[in-house]
Amino acid sequence: MSRHNPGKNENKKNASSGTRTPKPSVLLMGFLLILVGIFGVLYNPSNSTAATVPWEVSETGTLSFPQREEPVFTTREIEDVYAPESSDTLKLLSFESKGDNIQALLRIPANSFSSPGIVLLPGAGVSKEAEQGLAAELSKMGYSTLTLDQRNLGGINMGRDLELFKAGLEPLEYAMVYDALKAADVLAAQPEINKERLAILGESNGGRFAVLACALDPSLKGVIGISTAGYGTEETDPALIDDPEAYRFYRSIDPDTYLPILPPAKFVQIHSVNDNVISHDLALRTFALAKEPKAMYNVTEATHGYTTSMRPYLEKELSFLLN
Repeated sequence: MSRHNPGKNENKKNASSGTRTPKPSVLLMGFLLILVGIFGVLYNPSNSTAATVPWEVSETGTLSFPQREEPVFTTREIEDVYAPESSDTLKLLSFESKGDNIQALLRIPANSFSSPGIVLLPGAGVSKEAEQGLAAELSKMGYSTLTLDQRNLGGINMGRDLELFKAGLEPLEYAMVYDALKAADVLAAQPEINKERLAILGESNGGRFAVLACALDPSLKGVIGISTAGYGTEETDPALIDDPEAYRFYRSIDPDTYLPILPPAKFVQIHSVNDNVISHDLALRTFALAKEPKAMYNVTEATHGYTTSMRPYLEKELSFLLN
């Protein structure tokens, strides 16, 4: 766009013809008004994608997100120092999710073509690197894995998230669920992966996010939760709640809320009867709420998280889900 500034000769011509010459201040004001109008069109919240509601929670406490855009990611192959004896291909992957870059490790079994894929969510405080022992075990079974560094390393602050929820801002836990959904999109986009054969697996707190993600993404064939359970909010009578908004928020982050909408995806739990972090009784309560298809396996070690005794059950259920 060019801008025309009348010269002295034109001013004289305009004056002789009886046409009034606009004053510079009037021209400047008009120009500024045009700029303000353009700015208003471009940045009006109703026209801004940033103003699109990033999440919703139903009256019954079910979380949902708008349709996701195509995944944006970068990958580069790195040395596998976590399982050096393996011949897997290991890639460092970064993908965009809600304006942040999420780091992940993509492990692909050697000589695999169109491999089934698993989104792997570690427990709270566990990094993607520390989860490579389980990822390597899954690779031996023939499955590729995408293991995330979850926000805050999977740690949560329910009180803070409730404050954000009440303020109309996005709780961190919602962003963590969305990261898992985006991870499934990213995994499906990898050329070595069969996008028709995807599942999600989580340990401890990662298992909770895994249940929510599986319920919200019908492309996932099933979810396996290791040493995990819901919070039991369904046992509370809503009529007795003093703070309905708090109840709705807690329902929205409780895996138990999503069990009725999980099928046809299969729900699998593997838990120790002597788990010293999340009790076996809590796991049994969650399993009782789950709908078919479902399966539960118990081990006896006094531990929390994956153990080698769980391997046969893990291999059996993954074969059912993805082969």
